[in-house]
Amino acid sequence: MNDERSANAIDKKIGQRVRTRRLEIGMSQERLAELLGVTFQQVQKYEKGVNRIAASRLHDIAGALDMPVARFFEGLGGAAGGAEGRQELVEDVLATPEGAQLMQLFASIKNLKIRRRVIELVKALAEEAAEGKRS
Repeated sequence: MNDERSANAIDKKIGQRVRTRRLEIGMSQERLAELLGVTFQQVQKYEKGVNRIAASRLHDIAGALDMPVARFFEGLGGAAGGAEGRQELVEDVLATPEGAQLMQLFASIKNLKIRRRVIELVKALAEEAAEGKRS
């Protein structure tokens, strides 16, 4: 049965954006929950897209995360291609604990030569992983 009140792909994307922004500013789920007056489990459900976020709650979340409500909806109307597709990919990666950690660690490297070597390493690992899938 398709419950029209259940979360859909847009709800999940908005939840990912909540998580991305929360991690971006270094806020815990517990702190966001405290600011919203809900449990951290509820924040988890919002971020995973299990529960839909009501408009008034999204307004509160935007305030707690110090960002405009409209940012949650950027790029959701059209097909994912070009710059929007890349932005969506970045958001998807940042929504994972590993992606957020990788980005934080990479940003801490100030030496340009070392940054380039990190990129070369990751590229080589990705190519090796792709070759492994083909075998």
